[in-house]
Amino acid sequence: MIAPIRRLLVLFVRILVGARSEWRGCAPDPSRRIYFANHNSHIDTVAVMAALPWPVRRMTHPVAARDYWGTSAFRRFIAEKGLRAVLIDRKPPPDTDPLAPIERLLEEGRSVLIFPEGTRSTTDEIAPFRSGIFRLACRFPDVDLVPIHLDNLQRILPKGSMLIVPITCTARFGKPLRVELGEEKAVFLARARAAVIELADGGHTA
Repeated sequence: MIAPIRRLLVLFVRILVGARSEWRGCAPDPSRRIYFANHNSHIDTVAVMAALPWPVRRMTHPVAARDYWGTSAFRRFIAEKGLRAVLIDRKPPPDTDPLAPIERLLEEGRSVLIFPEGTRSTTDEIAPFRSGIFRLACRFPDVDLVPIHLDNLQRILPKGSMLIVPITCTARFGKPLRVELGEEKAVFLARARAAVIELADGGHTA
């Protein structure tokens, strides 16, 4: 029953916004990866998942904020059943590890999709990345991190709006990167952010 709902959700997004993919720096691969993208809209997660080919999509779990996707039964159903997302707390209680569910998925050989800005941007500018992506890169140094830039999604469903505007969206996938030996957190975060920004201009990274 759930599988047809997932397919309908993907089909709906592809019809509504196109969810077109451009693999600029790598090829689709169902092996374990950490995908990371800019964040402008609530539809970002669905758009990336719809842009992934089925063999990759079935192995990929988006990471979503519990304070939004867990606030109603409908949103939780879409996130956990429709997208197979893992919900995390952006303001976790003391002595808890918000990245633990993500790490468990990676340990199981699954891929994850994260948004390192932490919250949606109200402009086209990509905000500085938070440290979670650096921790994942250090915890899983043999896993490729694939940058993604999403075009047009802020105009499709801007922050604070409930009106969806049908505009073709493109998800550009760039060249994978990994944390380098001895690389400092600030340097890595700047490098990962730059990899997404470079894709904003449609530049080839391979």
